[in-house]
Amino acid sequence: MLSLRTAAGQVFVLQLVLVAVLAVAAVTALLLQAQGASLQEARDRSLVGAQTFARAPGTLSAMKSSDPSARLQPRAEDARKASGVAYIIAFDPDGIRWTHPDPDLIGKHVVGSYAEALAGRVHQETYDTPGIGRAVDSMVPVFDSDGSVVGLVSVGIKVKSIDAAVGEQLPVIFGASGGALVLAMAGSALVSRRLLRQTHGLGPAEMTRMYEHHDAVLHSVREGVLIIDNDARLLLANDEARQLLKLPEDPEGLRITDLGLAPGTAQLLASGRTVSDEVHLEGDRLLAVNLRPVDRYGEPPGSVATLRDSTELRTLAGRAEVARERLNLLYDAGVRIGATLDMVRTTEELAEIAVPQFADYVTVELVDAVQRGEEPDGTSLTVHRTAARGVRDDSPLYPVGEVITFLPTMPQAQGLRDGHAVLEPELGAAQDWQVQDPERARRVLDFGIHSLITVPLQARGVALGTVDFWRSEQEPFAEEDLFFAEELAARAAVSIDNARRYAREHATAVTLQRSLLPRGLPEQSALEAAYRYLPAQPGVGGDWFDVIPLPGARVALVVGDVVGHGLHAAVTMGRLRIAVHNFCALDLPPDELLGHLDELVANIDQDEPAEVENAGMTGATCLFAIYDPVSGNCSIARAGHPGPALVYPDGTVTFPDVPVSPPLGLGAGLPIETTEVRLPEGSRLALYTDGLIEDRRRDLDTGVRLLKDALGQAGQTPEQTCQAVLDAMLPARPSDDIALLVARTRLLQPDQVADWEVPSDPAAVARVRAACARQMEVWGLEQIAFTTELIISELVTNAIRYGIGPIRLRLLRDRDSLICEVDDGSSTSPHLRRAKTTDEGGRGLFLVAQFAQRWGTRYTTRGKVIWTEQSLRGAIPASAGATGETLLAQWDDPEL
Repeated sequence: MLSLRTAAGQVFVLQLVLVAVLAVAAVTALLLQAQGASLQEARDRSLVGAQTFARAPGTLSAMKSSDPSARLQPRAEDARKASGVAYIIAFDPDGIRWTHPDPDLIGKHVVGSYAEALAGRVHQETYDTPGIGRAVDSMVPVFDSDGSVVGLVSVGIKVKSIDAAVGEQLPVIFGASGGALVLAMAGSALVSRRLLRQTHGLGPAEMTRMYEHHDAVLHSVREGVLIIDNDARLLLANDEARQLLKLPEDPEGLRITDLGLAPGTAQLLASGRTVSDEVHLEGDRLLAVNLRPVDRYGEPPGSVATLRDSTELRTLAGRAEVARERLNLLYDAGVRIGATLDMVRTTEELAEIAVPQFADYVTVELVDAVQRGEEPDGTSLTVHRTAARGVRDDSPLYPVGEVITFLPTMPQAQGLRDGHAVLEPELGAAQDWQVQDPERARRVLDFGIHSLITVPLQARGVALGTVDFWRSEQEPFAEEDLFFAEELAARAAVSIDNARRYAREHATAVTLQRSLLPRGLPEQSALEAAYRYLPAQPGVGGDWFDVIPLPGARVALVVGDVVGHGLHAAVTMGRLRIAVHNFCALDLPPDELLGHLDELVANIDQDEPAEVENAGMTGATCLFAIYDPVSGNCSIARAGHPGPALVYPDGTVTFPDVPVSPPLGLGAGLPIETTEVRLPEGSRLALYTDGLIEDRRRDLDTGVRLLKDALGQAGQTPEQTCQAVLDAMLPARPSDDIALLVARTRLLQPDQVADWEVPSDPAAVARVRAACARQMEVWGLEQIAFTTELIISELVTNAIRYGIGPIRLRLLRDRDSLICEVDDGSSTSPHLRRAKTTDEGGRGLFLVAQFAQRWGTRYTTRGKVIWTEQSLRGAIPASAGATGETLLAQWDDPEL
């Protein structure tokens, strides 16, 4: 009776588990209570002992005496033995013991923290001590009359065992648990016996199966079922019986004669006799009734009646087959039509579905605006035939690609105008259809096509085109075919409209993205670069890259990624790319640039209205690197982006350890770290987005390994490297955008760089100017020597006058420019201003700006760099008679 297969047995097991859980909980609570009480008692006794000894008469004077140990040790040991504590230790504020149970430890430094007690507060701590066990230590200060701490007293006491306290309570707990188990067993046995008696020995599985079978059979059969007792009262009626007999609500319990049935039907059901397929007229239905008596386990017998509607059987047999075929066709249409976001392919799928199950020939036309991906205006009757399908290939209907302009009286034009299907059961009698092209209409009729249904393809209340169903071998279309034709066209129209809208949005996003991405790499001499950008199959995304020339022949490499696809991702990418260009104009180091970019994204996300979906930029990552061809150093920082790959000239591939910061907009003010990497000449630096190494069909480690193998070939150009990487790693259908930027480094030759240390002495300006003039002769740049001397003289003079040493001057001869850099230890930057006629200075920086192509300031860890750039293309020739007064004459303001 208490088997686990029975309900009573399962209840008993549950009760057993509950009793066990309660017993365990009681023992645990008892243990915790005893342990807490023992620990609290030890803490109290330890604290009382420490305070008593600290405040005892003579303790303070002993601590202040010349030999505190001699006076305190005997007292401490007497107190320890009398009180039963583990130890009493007194020590000075420096932690040197005066007393200890082990005399060898007197004079040694105490172990542990006593800063809290030294500050004048009580310090208690619980720990395990070898030889003592778990103990509580209380440490109190001893104060002098002026409030200063003279010494400290530490008293430890062992925590008492809780075994005895728990052992006294265990018999009570176990006895109560045993009694509860006995009561649970007895109650479960009684319940089990009663259940077995009431269910006639059937187990739970048999009862459940019997009920499920009863319910499934009763309510799913397509015949009416009535159960009637011996008093002719209705006990049960299934759904079909309620519908056939039109029974009132809640008919159970009513007599058969009170249900409003026809007299013959009511008399038969109340008779209780055996009947097979006896036909009775009930309202407008002809019912076949079967009646059988049943025995209810010795109780008075009742009867079961089954009802079958024989009036509709024959009619429904034919209609059901047609309906089944139509439903299957609609199901196939829902599965197959619109599988791709391509308008033409969707129209072809519609034609393939309808032939030959519904029509012998199907043609589909789209309005001219829809064909171009635009929103139709609902007035045009010019269409493009995009699909045609038939049981034969030689039909005289217009072929695919034909442009047709419907006349206003034609059935297709009526459908486009009214939005409803038009039926032409006899094409030979349809004069409006033949007016468009009488010759072709005659050939269509001679071919055997005799019936037409034309249905507008409507979505969101706008007509996108028409679909024409033609029959030649099947029976002519009837009115009952219109609904199916409209339903089939409606399903296709939604898919066509989705494809049109997708095509329009995709074209817009692609156009926008192409306008936002770089159309080529700028000219610069620091490195040789190549790139690849591949959008994902679902649409355009937010990956981008950039190569940005910086002052001093340096160059910035940028790769970024915006999560998501579509127009919003492209716009977000453009906003970030423009922001990076603007920050590069400030010549910021990588960590500061990404910090400003992170703050910008966070502010934009906060400023966007909450009701605008996908308005923010959250989900963007970026990697920013600056390469200096003079030193060969590369500064790299990243925010949530995959790190770069470095390929040395011998083909060795490494992945520099660049600390990763949170994605843009999520940094919350956290610092961004920069990594400095020394790149030998000819090294290749590969920057990429996660779409290159991550894919649904491979894990991240596999992607990194494939990338390393593809890069590990020495002697490749950046262009060859890009192609090799894509050939090895590009999936058949990329699920994410892929951006790859490969740069091979160059170094400026030593003869292209000249630098000098400049003393902080105005007299040094002439020597520096002369040295620069000689360097100009070596480089063959005599035509710009005078303007270069003027620029150098102004910058060096300003550095000596306003800057902080050391001061350095560096000249860089790049491919088509001469770069002059003056750096000092000051962080102040000069500003271009308009000097007044009474000012003695203020015009030098204006002259620099006039004769230099560009100039600016770059801040470093030790100060700043003022740089200028002069173009070597069409350089200003030197004038033999040019003087300072001539140059100053160019700064002439007639208003002053």
